[in-house]
Amino acid sequence: MKKLMISLLTVCTLLVAVSSSAVAADAKQKKMQNPRAVPAAKATILQDGKNKMYCPICGMTLPMFYKTNHAASHKGKNHQYCSIVCVVEDAIVNNKKLDNFKVVDNSTLKFIDSRDAYFVVGSKMPGTMSVVSKYAFGTKAAADKLIAKKGGKVMRFDALYALVEKSQAKDMKATKKRQGKAIKKGAKMYKKMCKKTNKRFGSTAEAKSFLMTSGICGKIKGKKHQAIALYLNSRK
Repeated sequence: MKKLMISLLTVCTLLVAVSSSAVAADAKQKKMQNPRAVPAAKATILQDGKNKMYCPICGMTLPMFYKTNHAASHKGKNHQYCSIVCVVEDAIVNNKKLDNFKVVDNSTLKFIDSRDAYFVVGSKMPGTMSVVSKYAFGTKAAADKLIAKKGGKVMRFDALYALVEKSQAKDMKATKKRQGKAIKKGAKMYKKMCKKTNKRFGSTAEAKSFLMTSGICGKIKGKKHQAIALYLNSRK
């Protein structure tokens, strides 16, 4: 009887341990999930060139933030951005006269004309390059569905663009602070895991492309890829 009790106690302990591990793993998985991301094969990339998979302003990998992607044209050439924040920065900082604005419809994952879109602004969904989230839909009904679940309000493109222009300086200040921390981490990673290069880069996107094609840091992705690229681009 005593042996049976010990066996039952052991089994129960093991079950609790397994259950706890499963819960922890599930929590970790949920924490790691990025609701803005899609597999690269499902992302439509409108821009061309060797750096086409990255935002030309911040260098972030476009499929990882695909559901907040925007696109615009400058002198007939398409540019694709991780967010409307980077669209506005390109226009303001680089003095570009952008037109042909497009945005990813979160219902279909296809690009639509930005002025036909209904934007859910300020929901509990994560923001990209800003604490204020902005997700586009092709219909108001689809936008209202997200609002019912996650809050926020509907805005049209021109009003949203003006709102982002107004908060641009604040958003960019916060971004530079985050990037500064990432650059320091990237410098440590580069020294520890990469073959050295004296190459200089014109953008973080260019540095990310170089890291992928050269393989000087091995197979890297995600935050490591971004941090090392930020560091390489910071070297002047």
